[in-house]
Amino acid sequence: MSTTFTLFPRLTRPKFQPIIRAQHTHTMKKPQIYLDHASTTPLDPKVLKAILPYFSEKYGNPESLHEKGKEALIAVDDARETIAKFLNCRSREVIFCGTATEANNLAIFGTARANKDKGNHLITTKIEHSSVTEPFKQLEKEGFKVTYLDVDNEGFVNPEDVARALTPKTTLVSIMYANNEIGTIEPIKKIGRILAQHKAYFHTDACQAVGVESLDTKALNLDMMTINGSKIYGPKGIAVLYIKRDTKIEPLIHGGMHEFNMRAGTHNTPAIVGFAKAFDLIQKNKKNAHITKLRDKLIEGLLSKIPRSHINGPKGKTISHRLPNNINITIKSINAQEAVLHLDDAGIFVSTGSACKMGTPSPSNTLKALGLPRPQTLSTLRITLGKTTTEKEIDYVIRTLPKIIENLRNT
Repeated sequence: MSTTFTLFPRLTRPKFQPIIRAQHTHTMKKPQIYLDHASTTPLDPKVLKAILPYFSEKYGNPESLHEKGKEALIAVDDARETIAKFLNCRSREVIFCGTATEANNLAIFGTARANKDKGNHLITTKIEHSSVTEPFKQLEKEGFKVTYLDVDNEGFVNPEDVARALTPKTTLVSIMYANNEIGTIEPIKKIGRILAQHKAYFHTDACQAVGVESLDTKALNLDMMTINGSKIYGPKGIAVLYIKRDTKIEPLIHGGMHEFNMRAGTHNTPAIVGFAKAFDLIQKNKKNAHITKLRDKLIEGLLSKIPRSHINGPKGKTISHRLPNNINITIKSINAQEAVLHLDDAGIFVSTGSACKMGTPSPSNTLKALGLPRPQTLSTLRITLGKTTTEKEIDYVIRTLPKIIENLRNT
């Protein structure tokens, strides 16, 4: 089987070629250790079972008036009720979107533009996902003023910085619940209490926080919240934007009256059903204690065996405010993308950061915000565990990764 560099279009140096070819030519059966759950998760078998009838048996359009349409509409409404129960909100405040990127765009563009007559100042942070930062950059081109808040050296936003940044013209604050790269869980509840006294809308990208932190929209004083299916063992291509009633917001997609006039387009009933099933399962069957134990074992094992390495994000006294599955490790004097390819050849699947940035040889905004020098930002791996990760797999990584690093440093 021939392989070209189109698999990794930006990794064009010759040294990568033998690594890529090895993926296709070796005959030894290698393990399949998936440690990139922050990027996406495998579909839970129970979710797949729930979805399947809506492809070939219950295939109606929920907007149709006949029996098949009503059958699908009931499924969509039931899914909306399931999600609303966990979010402690009205079912009409649950808006189905195609992706979390779309949901974030709807929250940011929709509220900023709809409230421009009230003010043109917006607040976010320097460590947001690109689906948040890019809309803010576009809004700056449209005349909005954006404050990008700093974080400390573990990635925490100071709620007092939020309070100090507020002005009478601030209409929107968007701060992620948990960072997708370094696992920092932000003090969203404290920030919500501050914003409850201000007219600005409060949005959080909570995709990484589902199954870990409370999603009670009322207790958090949220106006909008984004969650998606691909991070919770549900289907890809489905997300939810919670929008509090009476939020002034403009839709991005026009063409129909779907989703209470918030998002036009025929409902993806199988994905919606699958999202609700996955959401229900992850809320009721949390395995955070088990995952945390494996995470801590892997951190200790790697740091003890790999000289000149360190963990980014919460650690020590603050580690309880780190996502239970997240390890972000800087290993000096290596190229992280090379390490990813060598690990792949060994049957270990990790990343260098956000999946939306993979293959891009540019420093992570999150790591830059922590104050890491450029060489270290390019020498960092993100390892994220899942509910099926085993101790045997962790032991294999502890044996294998240090050898790969030693070889990389010696070549």
